[in-house]
Amino acid sequence: MEKNCLECGERIIGREDKKFCGDGCRNAFNNKMNKDSNNYMRNTNNKLRRNYRILAELNSEGKSKTTRLKLLNKGFDFDYLTTIRTTKNGNTYYFIYDQGYMAIENDFYVLVKKDI
Repeated sequence: MEKNCLECGERIIGREDKKFCGDGCRNAFNNKMNKDSNNYMRNTNNKLRRNYRILAELNSEGKSKTTRLKLLNKGFDFDYLTTIRTTKNGNTYYFIYDQGYMAIENDFYVLVKKDI
């Protein structure tokens, strides 16, 4: 049985479970499959990436403290996050992947990094 590359349609030579004729076609196919399908997704992912970079920059030690103004001045958008966690003590942490923050007194925030 003859198989053709999922990306370019060329005949595949080699193992019977191969799906692509080479690395270039495999990469092109996977890049197409994993790209953001519309502007809304692209913009949301960009905002999440920006928020993550800001938290990672301000929280290089794994736990630190900052102000709301400092986060806002760096471009942080509080509307974009990936997870909300509430502790047994009732504290609510907001996470962007493994970087998180929690509001404390006087517009200060504690920044944390979750162990993965």
